[in-house]
Amino acid sequence: MNRREFLRKCTGAGIGLTLSSGALGAGGFVLSNQALETRIGAKRPNILFIMSDEHNAGVTGCYGNSIVRTDALDLLARRGVTFESCYCNSPLCVPSRLSITSGKYISRVGAWSNSCRLPSADYPSLPRILNAVGYESFLCGKMHYDRSRRYGLTEIGGNMNNSNKTGKGSRRAADNLTPKDGISGRFDNFYTAEDSSILTHDRKVTAGTVEFLRDRKASDKPFFLIAGYLAPHFPLIVPEEYWQVYEGKVPMPEIPAGHLESQVRNHKHLRIGFNVEDVPDDIVRKGRELYYGLTQWLDDEIGKVLQVLDDSELADDTVVIYTTDHGENIGEHGLWWKNCMYEHAARVPLIISWPARFKGGQRRTQACSLVDANRTIAELAGASAPKDWDGDSMVNWLDNPKAEWKDFAVSEYYAHNISSGYAMLRAGDYKYVYHTPADAQHPAERELYNLSDDPGEFNNLAGNPEHSQRIAAMHTFLAKELGEDPDQTELRCRADYAAGY
Repeated sequence: MNRREFLRKCTGAGIGLTLSSGALGAGGFVLSNQALETRIGAKRPNILFIMSDEHNAGVTGCYGNSIVRTDALDLLARRGVTFESCYCNSPLCVPSRLSITSGKYISRVGAWSNSCRLPSADYPSLPRILNAVGYESFLCGKMHYDRSRRYGLTEIGGNMNNSNKTGKGSRRAADNLTPKDGISGRFDNFYTAEDSSILTHDRKVTAGTVEFLRDRKASDKPFFLIAGYLAPHFPLIVPEEYWQVYEGKVPMPEIPAGHLESQVRNHKHLRIGFNVEDVPDDIVRKGRELYYGLTQWLDDEIGKVLQVLDDSELADDTVVIYTTDHGENIGEHGLWWKNCMYEHAARVPLIISWPARFKGGQRRTQACSLVDANRTIAELAGASAPKDWDGDSMVNWLDNPKAEWKDFAVSEYYAHNISSGYAMLRAGDYKYVYHTPADAQHPAERELYNLSDDPGEFNNLAGNPEHSQRIAAMHTFLAKELGEDPDQTELRCRADYAAGY
Protein backbone atom coordinates (compact mmCIF):
# COMPACT_ATOMS: atom_id res chain seq x y z
CA MET A 1 0.00 0.00 0.00
CA ASN A 2 1.50 3.36 -0.98
CA ARG A 3 1.34 6.57 1.06
CA ARG A 4 -1.57 8.03 -0.86
CA GLU A 5 -3.70 4.90 -0.36
CA PHE A 6 -2.76 4.73 3.31
CA LEU A 7 -3.83 8.33 3.87
CA ARG A 8 -7.19 7.59 2.29
CA LYS A 9 -7.58 4.54 4.53
CA CYS A 10 -6.75 6.60 7.62
CA THR A 11 -9.25 9.22 6.54
CA GLY A 12 -11.86 6.51 6.30
CA ALA A 13 -10.97 5.39 9.82
CA GLY A 14 -11.82 8.88 10.99
CA ILE A 15 -8.50 9.82 12.55
CA GLY A 16 -8.40 13.21 10.90
CA LEU A 17 -5.88 12.72 8.10
CA THR A 18 -6.73 14.20 4.73
CA LEU A 19 -5.10 14.02 1.34
CA SER A 20 -3.06 16.87 -0.05
CA SER A 21 -3.97 17.72 -3.61
CA GLY A 22 -1.05 16.86 -5.85
CA ALA A 23 1.46 17.12 -3.01
CA LEU A 24 2.03 13.55 -1.95
CA GLY A 25 3.95 11.87 -4.72
CA ALA A 26 7.07 9.91 -3.90
CA GLY A 27 9.27 12.89 -4.63
CA GLY A 28 6.91 15.67 -3.57
CA PHE A 29 5.12 17.99 -6.00
CA VAL A 30 7.40 20.59 -7.58
CA LEU A 31 6.40 22.80 -10.48
CA SER A 32 8.59 22.98 -13.52
CA ASN A 33 10.43 26.26 -13.98
CA GLN A 34 8.14 27.17 -16.86
CA ALA A 35 5.02 26.52 -14.79
CA LEU A 36 6.49 28.45 -11.88
CA GLU A 37 7.21 31.48 -14.05
CA THR A 38 3.63 31.40 -15.31
CA ARG A 39 2.40 31.66 -11.73
CA ILE A 40 4.85 34.09 -10.14
CA GLY A 41 6.55 35.85 -13.03
CA ALA A 42 9.93 35.31 -14.64
CA LYS A 43 11.91 36.79 -11.74
CA ARG A 44 12.45 34.38 -8.91
CA PRO A 45 11.81 35.91 -5.51
CA ASN A 46 14.34 36.68 -2.85
CA ILE A 47 13.66 34.74 0.34
CA LEU A 48 14.27 36.28 3.77
CA PHE A 49 13.99 33.54 6.37
CA ILE A 50 13.82 35.04 9.87
CA MET A 51 14.31 32.42 12.54
CA SER A 52 14.20 33.02 16.27
CA ASP A 53 14.99 30.57 19.06
CA GLU A 54 12.51 29.13 21.56
CA HIS A 55 9.49 31.28 20.67
CA ASN A 56 6.23 29.97 22.12
CA ALA A 57 3.67 30.62 19.37
CA GLY A 58 1.08 31.49 22.00
CA VAL A 59 3.17 34.47 23.07
CA THR A 60 2.48 36.37 19.86
CA GLY A 61 -0.25 38.89 19.18
CA CYS A 62 -1.26 37.41 15.83
CA TYR A 63 -1.64 34.02 17.52
CA GLY A 64 -4.29 35.37 19.87
CA ASN A 65 -2.27 36.72 22.80
CA SER A 66 -3.79 40.05 23.85
CA ILE A 67 -1.07 40.87 26.40
CA VAL A 68 2.22 40.67 24.49
CA ARG A 69 3.14 43.39 21.99
CA THR A 70 4.50 41.97 18.74
CA ASP A 71 3.77 44.79 16.31
CA ALA A 72 6.22 43.66 13.61
CA LEU A 73 5.03 40.05 13.52
CA ASP A 74 1.42 41.18 13.64
CA LEU A 75 2.09 43.40 10.62
CA LEU A 76 3.75 40.50 8.84
CA ALA A 77 0.66 38.39 9.56
CA ARG A 78 -1.62 41.07 8.10
CA ARG A 79 0.51 40.99 4.97
CA GLY A 80 0.83 37.23 4.79
CA VAL A 81 -0.53 33.81 5.68
CA THR A 82 -0.39 32.66 9.30
CA PHE A 83 -0.23 28.93 10.02
CA GLU A 84 -1.95 28.30 13.34
CA SER A 85 -0.97 24.64 13.72
CA CYS A 86 2.63 24.41 12.57
CA TYR A 87 5.04 22.15 14.46
CA CYS A 88 8.79 21.85 14.68
CA ASN A 89 10.17 18.45 13.74
CA SER A 90 11.98 18.22 17.06
CA PRO A 91 11.56 20.40 20.17
CA LEU A 92 15.31 20.93 20.56
CA CYS A 93 17.68 23.46 18.99
CA VAL A 94 20.18 21.48 16.90
CA PRO A 95 17.90 18.62 15.78
CA SER A 96 15.23 21.09 14.67
CA ARG A 97 17.72 23.20 12.75
CA LEU A 98 19.35 20.19 11.12
CA SER A 99 15.91 19.01 10.04
CA ILE A 100 15.29 22.41 8.45
CA THR A 101 18.71 22.33 6.78
CA SER A 102 18.35 18.77 5.46
CA GLY A 103 14.63 18.70 4.65
CA LYS A 104 14.27 15.46 6.61
CA TYR A 105 12.91 14.17 9.89
CA ILE A 106 15.64 14.00 12.52
CA SER A 107 15.61 10.19 12.70
CA ARG A 108 16.52 10.01 9.01
CA VAL A 109 19.74 12.00 9.51
CA GLY A 110 20.68 10.90 13.04
CA ALA A 111 20.13 14.36 14.52
CA TRP A 112 19.49 12.99 17.99
CA SER A 113 20.81 15.72 20.24
CA ASN A 114 22.50 19.11 20.50
CA SER A 115 25.84 17.39 19.83
CA CYS A 116 24.98 16.31 16.29
CA ARG A 117 25.68 17.39 12.75
CA LEU A 118 24.54 16.13 9.35
CA PRO A 119 26.16 12.96 7.98
CA SER A 120 28.52 14.85 5.66
CA ALA A 121 29.82 18.39 5.15
CA ASP A 122 28.60 18.41 1.53
CA TYR A 123 25.09 17.22 2.40
CA PRO A 124 22.41 18.26 -0.17
CA SER A 125 20.98 20.96 2.07
CA LEU A 126 18.23 23.48 1.36
CA PRO A 127 20.79 26.24 0.64
CA ARG A 128 22.66 24.01 -1.81
CA ILE A 129 19.42 23.10 -3.58
CA LEU A 130 18.71 26.81 -4.03
CA ASN A 131 22.27 27.64 -5.06
CA ALA A 132 21.99 25.04 -7.83
CA VAL A 133 19.20 27.07 -9.50
CA GLY A 134 20.96 30.42 -9.32
CA TYR A 135 20.43 31.63 -5.77
CA GLU A 136 23.04 33.01 -3.42
CA SER A 137 22.49 31.73 0.12
CA PHE A 138 23.60 33.61 3.23
CA LEU A 139 23.48 33.24 6.99
CA CYS A 140 23.52 36.09 9.47
CA GLY A 141 23.37 34.79 13.03
CA LYS A 142 22.65 31.47 14.65
CA MET A 143 21.91 28.14 13.05
CA HIS A 144 23.73 26.00 15.64
CA TYR A 145 26.12 24.51 13.09
CA ASP A 146 29.50 23.22 14.16
CA ARG A 147 32.50 25.42 13.48
CA SER A 148 33.56 23.61 10.30
CA ARG A 149 30.25 23.46 8.42
CA ARG A 150 27.87 25.94 6.79
CA TYR A 151 26.02 23.57 4.39
CA GLY A 152 26.07 25.92 1.40
CA LEU A 153 25.55 29.19 3.28
CA THR A 154 27.94 32.14 3.13
CA GLU A 155 28.21 33.79 6.51
CA ILE A 156 27.73 37.56 6.80
CA GLY A 157 27.74 39.94 9.73
CA GLY A 158 30.52 38.08 11.54
CA ASN A 159 31.07 34.46 12.52
CA MET A 160 28.37 33.61 15.05
CA ASN A 161 28.35 29.80 14.68
CA ASN A 162 31.33 28.50 16.60
CA SER A 163 29.66 25.61 18.37
CA ASN A 164 31.86 22.54 18.26
CA LYS A 165 29.28 19.92 17.32
CA THR A 166 31.32 16.81 16.68
CA GLY A 167 29.58 13.97 18.50
CA LYS A 168 26.25 12.42 19.33
CA GLY A 169 26.47 12.09 23.09
CA SER A 170 23.51 12.94 25.32
CA ARG A 171 22.54 12.67 28.97
CA ARG A 172 19.80 10.07 29.25
CA ALA A 173 17.95 10.03 32.56
CA ALA A 174 18.71 7.44 35.20
CA ASP A 175 15.93 5.35 36.70
CA ASN A 176 15.91 7.49 39.86
CA LEU A 177 12.95 9.89 39.99
CA THR A 178 14.00 11.51 43.27
CA PRO A 179 14.00 15.33 42.97
CA LYS A 180 17.32 17.13 43.40
CA ASP A 181 17.97 19.76 46.02
CA GLY A 182 17.23 23.34 45.00
CA ILE A 183 16.34 24.48 41.49
CA SER A 184 18.22 24.97 38.24
CA GLY A 185 20.93 27.61 38.12
CA ARG A 186 19.29 28.87 34.94
CA PHE A 187 16.77 30.67 37.12
CA ASP A 188 19.63 32.85 38.42
CA ASN A 189 19.65 34.45 34.97
CA PHE A 190 16.14 35.88 35.24
CA TYR A 191 16.72 39.62 35.66
CA THR A 192 16.76 43.00 33.91
CA ALA A 193 19.86 44.47 32.29
CA GLU A 194 20.74 46.49 29.22
CA ASP A 195 22.98 43.81 27.79
CA SER A 196 23.51 40.05 27.69
CA SER A 197 25.00 37.47 25.35
CA ILE A 198 21.57 37.11 23.70
CA LEU A 199 20.98 40.84 23.26
CA THR A 200 24.50 41.45 21.93
CA HIS A 201 24.23 38.60 19.42
CA ASP A 202 20.82 39.66 18.17
CA ARG A 203 21.79 43.31 17.74
CA LYS A 204 24.58 42.04 15.48
CA VAL A 205 22.06 39.97 13.52
CA THR A 206 19.88 43.01 12.96
CA ALA A 207 22.86 45.14 11.95
CA GLY A 208 24.21 42.52 9.55
CA THR A 209 20.82 41.85 7.97
CA VAL A 210 20.05 45.55 7.60
CA GLU A 211 23.43 46.20 5.97
CA PHE A 212 22.88 43.32 3.56
CA LEU A 213 19.42 44.54 2.51
CA ARG A 214 20.63 48.11 2.02
CA ASP A 215 23.55 47.03 -0.15
CA ARG A 216 21.67 44.46 -2.22
CA LYS A 217 20.38 45.51 -5.63
CA ALA A 218 17.27 44.31 -7.41
CA SER A 219 19.46 43.40 -10.37
CA ASP A 220 21.57 41.02 -8.27
CA LYS A 221 20.98 37.28 -8.22
CA PRO A 222 18.04 36.20 -6.05
CA PHE A 223 19.08 35.54 -2.47
CA PHE A 224 18.14 33.21 0.34
CA LEU A 225 19.07 34.84 3.64
CA ILE A 226 18.64 33.29 7.07
CA ALA A 227 18.53 35.89 9.86
CA GLY A 228 19.09 33.72 12.92
CA TYR A 229 18.11 35.33 16.22
CA LEU A 230 18.75 33.86 19.68
CA ALA A 231 15.87 35.54 21.53
CA PRO A 232 13.62 34.71 23.31
CA HIS A 233 15.83 31.79 24.40
CA PHE A 234 17.06 31.88 28.00
CA PRO A 235 18.90 33.49 29.79
CA LEU A 236 15.86 35.71 30.32
CA ILE A 237 17.77 38.97 30.67
CA VAL A 238 15.76 41.91 29.39
CA PRO A 239 16.14 45.71 29.43
CA GLU A 240 14.16 47.16 32.34
CA GLU A 241 11.64 49.01 30.18
CA TYR A 242 10.60 45.80 28.41
CA TRP A 243 9.99 43.95 31.66
CA GLN A 244 8.02 46.84 33.17
CA VAL A 245 5.45 46.57 30.37
CA TYR A 246 4.48 43.11 31.68
CA GLU A 247 5.08 43.37 35.42
CA GLY A 248 2.01 41.95 37.14
CA LYS A 249 0.17 41.38 33.84
CA VAL A 250 1.16 37.85 32.75
CA PRO A 251 -1.10 35.10 34.16
CA MET A 252 0.43 32.18 36.02
CA PRO A 253 0.22 28.64 34.58
CA GLU A 254 -3.01 26.84 35.40
CA ILE A 255 -2.13 23.29 36.43
CA PRO A 256 -5.07 21.14 37.62
CA ALA A 257 -4.70 19.20 40.85
CA GLY A 258 -3.13 15.80 40.25
CA HIS A 259 -1.92 16.66 36.74
CA LEU A 260 1.80 16.48 37.48
CA GLU A 261 1.41 13.13 39.22
CA SER A 262 -0.50 11.71 36.25
CA GLN A 263 2.04 12.69 33.61
CA VAL A 264 4.03 10.10 31.70
CA ARG A 265 7.38 9.08 33.09
CA ASN A 266 9.42 11.12 30.63
CA HIS A 267 7.79 14.36 31.77
CA LYS A 268 8.73 13.57 35.35
CA HIS A 269 12.27 12.90 34.16
CA LEU A 270 12.32 16.27 32.39
CA ARG A 271 11.28 18.12 35.54
CA ILE A 272 13.89 16.33 37.65
CA GLY A 273 16.63 16.32 35.00
CA PHE A 274 16.33 20.05 34.41
CA ASN A 275 15.86 20.64 38.16
CA VAL A 276 12.58 22.54 37.77
CA GLU A 277 10.60 20.82 40.51
CA ASP A 278 8.93 23.22 42.95
CA VAL A 279 10.03 26.48 41.36
CA PRO A 280 8.80 29.28 43.68
CA ASP A 281 5.85 31.28 42.39
CA ASP A 282 7.76 34.56 42.42
CA ILE A 283 10.40 33.09 40.07
CA VAL A 284 7.74 31.59 37.79
CA ARG A 285 5.94 34.93 37.64
CA LYS A 286 9.10 36.95 36.99
CA GLY A 287 10.33 34.47 34.39
CA ARG A 288 7.10 34.64 32.43
CA GLU A 289 7.12 38.44 32.53
CA LEU A 290 10.72 38.53 31.34
CA TYR A 291 9.92 36.06 28.56
CA TYR A 292 7.14 38.33 27.32
CA GLY A 293 9.50 41.29 27.50
CA LEU A 294 12.24 39.48 25.59
CA THR A 295 9.72 38.47 22.94
CA GLN A 296 8.70 42.12 22.49
CA TRP A 297 12.37 43.12 22.33
CA LEU A 298 12.94 40.53 19.59
CA ASP A 299 9.90 41.80 17.72
CA ASP A 300 11.33 45.32 17.77
CA GLU A 301 14.57 44.01 16.23
CA ILE A 302 12.61 42.21 13.51
CA GLY A 303 10.68 45.43 12.92
CA LYS A 304 13.93 47.24 12.11
CA VAL A 305 14.73 44.63 9.46
CA LEU A 306 11.27 44.75 7.92
CA GLN A 307 11.35 48.56 7.77
CA VAL A 308 14.62 48.55 5.86
CA LEU A 309 13.24 45.92 3.47
CA ASP A 310 10.11 48.03 2.94
CA ASP A 311 12.26 51.05 2.10
CA SER A 312 14.40 49.13 -0.38
CA GLU A 313 13.94 48.23 -4.04
CA LEU A 314 13.76 44.57 -3.00
CA ALA A 315 10.43 44.68 -1.17
CA ASP A 316 8.08 43.58 -3.95
CA ASP A 317 10.28 40.66 -4.95
CA THR A 318 11.02 39.27 -1.48
CA VAL A 319 9.21 36.50 0.36
CA VAL A 320 9.47 36.96 4.12
CA ILE A 321 9.13 33.88 6.31
CA TYR A 322 9.13 33.95 10.10
CA THR A 323 9.42 30.91 12.34
CA THR A 324 11.40 29.49 15.25
CA ASP A 325 13.15 26.21 16.03
CA HIS A 326 10.78 25.21 18.86
CA GLY A 327 8.66 26.72 21.61
CA GLU A 328 9.11 27.27 25.36
CA ASN A 329 7.03 25.85 28.22
CA ILE A 330 7.56 28.81 30.62
CA GLY A 331 6.21 26.80 33.55
CA GLU A 332 3.19 25.23 31.84
CA HIS A 333 2.65 21.60 32.85
CA GLY A 334 5.37 22.14 35.46
CA LEU A 335 8.00 22.28 32.70
CA TRP A 336 10.52 24.84 31.50
CA TRP A 337 12.48 25.16 28.26
CA LYS A 338 11.26 22.76 25.52
CA ASN A 339 11.95 19.01 25.04
CA CYS A 340 8.33 17.77 25.07
CA MET A 341 5.36 17.56 22.70
CA TYR A 342 2.98 19.85 24.54
CA GLU A 343 1.74 22.73 22.38
CA HIS A 344 3.89 25.25 24.24
CA ALA A 345 7.08 23.45 23.14
CA ALA A 346 6.27 21.68 19.85
CA ARG A 347 3.97 24.19 18.12
CA VAL A 348 5.80 27.04 16.41
CA PRO A 349 4.79 30.27 14.70
CA LEU A 350 4.98 30.22 10.91
CA ILE A 351 4.11 33.27 8.82
CA ILE A 352 4.75 33.46 5.07
CA SER A 353 4.37 36.88 3.49
CA TRP A 354 4.64 37.86 -0.15
CA PRO A 355 1.97 40.48 -0.89
CA ALA A 356 2.84 40.49 -4.59
CA ARG A 357 1.76 36.85 -4.78
CA PHE A 358 -0.29 35.77 -1.76
CA LYS A 359 -3.26 37.61 -0.30
CA GLY A 360 -2.50 38.94 3.17
CA GLY A 361 -4.41 38.48 6.40
CA GLN A 362 -5.15 34.82 5.75
CA ARG A 363 -4.97 32.00 8.27
CA ARG A 364 -4.55 28.25 7.89
CA THR A 365 -5.71 26.04 10.74
CA GLN A 366 -4.73 22.58 9.52
CA ALA A 367 -1.53 20.95 10.76
CA CYS A 368 1.81 21.30 9.00
CA SER A 369 5.47 21.25 10.02
CA LEU A 370 8.76 22.90 9.17
CA VAL A 371 9.76 20.25 6.63
CA ASP A 372 6.71 21.42 4.67
CA ALA A 373 8.15 24.94 4.78
CA ASN A 374 11.36 23.54 3.24
CA ARG A 375 9.56 22.13 0.24
CA THR A 376 7.57 25.35 -0.06
CA ILE A 377 10.76 27.40 -0.24
CA ALA A 378 12.19 25.05 -2.86
CA GLU A 379 9.10 25.34 -5.03
CA LEU A 380 8.96 29.13 -4.76
CA ALA A 381 12.59 29.21 -5.89
CA GLY A 382 11.91 26.93 -8.86
CA ALA A 383 14.10 24.19 -7.41
CA SER A 384 13.37 20.48 -7.53
CA ALA A 385 13.51 19.17 -3.99
CA PRO A 386 15.35 15.85 -3.56
CA LYS A 387 13.03 12.87 -3.81
CA ASP A 388 13.98 11.66 -0.34
CA TRP A 389 13.05 14.91 1.42
CA ASP A 390 10.17 14.71 3.86
CA GLY A 391 7.23 17.11 3.87
CA ASP A 392 5.08 18.58 1.11
CA SER A 393 5.01 21.96 -0.60
CA MET A 394 2.34 24.35 0.66
CA VAL A 395 2.30 26.63 -2.40
CA ASN A 396 -1.08 25.35 -3.61
CA TRP A 397 -2.45 25.84 -0.09
CA LEU A 398 -0.99 29.35 0.07
CA ASP A 399 -2.70 30.16 -3.21
CA ASN A 400 -6.04 28.66 -2.27
CA PRO A 401 -7.34 28.28 1.31
CA LYS A 402 -9.75 25.61 0.06
CA ALA A 403 -7.02 23.47 -1.49
CA GLU A 404 -6.89 19.97 -0.10
CA TRP A 405 -4.13 19.59 2.49
CA LYS A 406 -2.80 16.57 4.37
CA ASP A 407 -3.43 18.05 7.87
CA PHE A 408 -0.76 16.22 9.83
CA ALA A 409 2.60 16.92 11.43
CA VAL A 410 5.32 14.72 12.92
CA SER A 411 7.87 15.58 15.59
CA GLU A 412 10.52 13.51 17.42
CA TYR A 413 12.70 13.80 20.55
CA TYR A 414 15.56 11.44 21.41
CA ALA A 415 17.88 13.69 23.41
CA HIS A 416 18.64 14.39 27.08
CA ASN A 417 16.87 14.15 30.46
CA ILE A 418 14.46 11.42 29.37
CA SER A 419 14.44 7.67 29.88
CA SER A 420 13.45 6.86 26.27
CA GLY A 421 12.75 8.68 23.03
CA TYR A 422 9.31 9.66 21.75
CA ALA A 423 7.51 10.67 18.58
CA MET A 424 4.38 12.73 17.98
CA LEU A 425 1.68 12.77 15.31
CA ARG A 426 -0.76 15.67 15.11
CA ALA A 427 -3.64 14.75 12.81
CA GLY A 428 -6.81 16.79 12.66
CA ASP A 429 -8.01 17.55 16.19
CA TYR A 430 -5.93 14.80 17.76
CA LYS A 431 -2.37 14.62 19.01
CA TYR A 432 -0.77 11.23 19.64
CA VAL A 433 2.57 10.87 21.44
CA TYR A 434 4.33 7.51 21.69
CA HIS A 435 7.03 7.07 24.35
CA THR A 436 9.24 4.09 23.55
CA PRO A 437 10.01 1.51 26.26
CA ALA A 438 12.82 2.51 28.62
CA ASP A 439 13.55 -1.09 29.59
CA ALA A 440 11.71 -4.29 30.53
CA GLN A 441 10.43 -2.72 33.74
CA HIS A 442 9.25 0.48 32.05
CA PRO A 443 7.12 -0.29 28.97
CA ALA A 444 5.90 2.12 26.32
CA GLU A 445 3.57 4.94 27.33
CA ARG A 446 1.13 6.89 25.20
CA GLU A 447 -0.59 10.25 25.19
CA LEU A 448 -3.68 11.17 23.19
CA TYR A 449 -5.34 14.57 23.32
CA ASN A 450 -8.36 16.02 21.57
CA LEU A 451 -7.07 19.56 21.09
CA SER A 452 -10.49 20.84 20.12
CA ASP A 453 -12.03 19.79 23.44
CA ASP A 454 -8.87 19.96 25.55
CA PRO A 455 -6.52 22.68 24.24
CA GLY A 456 -4.60 22.65 27.52
CA GLU A 457 -3.72 18.94 27.08
CA PHE A 458 -4.75 17.91 30.57
CA ASN A 459 -6.99 14.95 29.67
CA ASN A 460 -4.90 12.07 28.35
CA LEU A 461 -7.31 9.80 26.45
CA ALA A 462 -4.77 7.05 25.77
CA GLY A 463 -6.15 4.82 28.52
CA ASN A 464 -9.72 5.08 27.25
CA PRO A 465 -10.77 1.89 25.38
CA GLU A 466 -13.03 3.99 23.15
CA HIS A 467 -9.90 5.41 21.51
CA SER A 468 -8.00 2.15 20.99
CA GLN A 469 -8.76 2.01 17.26
CA ARG A 470 -7.73 5.62 16.80
CA ILE A 471 -4.47 5.05 18.67
CA ALA A 472 -3.68 1.95 16.62
CA ALA A 473 -4.36 3.77 13.34
CA MET A 474 -2.34 6.82 14.34
CA HIS A 475 0.59 4.69 15.50
CA THR A 476 0.57 2.76 12.22
CA PHE A 477 0.54 6.00 10.26
CA LEU A 478 3.32 7.50 12.39
CA ALA A 479 5.57 4.49 11.82
CA LYS A 480 4.83 4.50 8.09
CA GLU A 481 5.57 8.21 7.77
CA LEU A 482 8.88 7.84 9.61
CA GLY A 483 9.83 4.66 7.75
CA GLU A 484 10.11 2.55 10.90
CA ASP A 485 8.46 2.10 14.28
CA PRO A 486 9.77 4.52 16.94
CA ASP A 487 10.92 1.47 18.92
CA GLN A 488 13.44 0.73 16.16
CA THR A 489 14.41 4.39 16.01
CA GLU A 490 15.14 4.37 19.74
CA LEU A 491 17.40 1.34 19.33
CA ARG A 492 19.34 3.06 16.53
CA CYS A 493 19.68 6.16 18.66
CA ARG A 494 21.00 4.20 21.63
CA ALA A 495 23.50 2.44 19.38
CA ASP A 496 24.79 5.80 18.14
CA TYR A 497 25.08 7.11 21.69
CA ALA A 498 26.94 3.96 22.74
CA ALA A 499 29.33 4.32 19.81
CA GLY A 500 30.22 7.79 21.03
CA TYR A 501 30.54 9.42 17.64
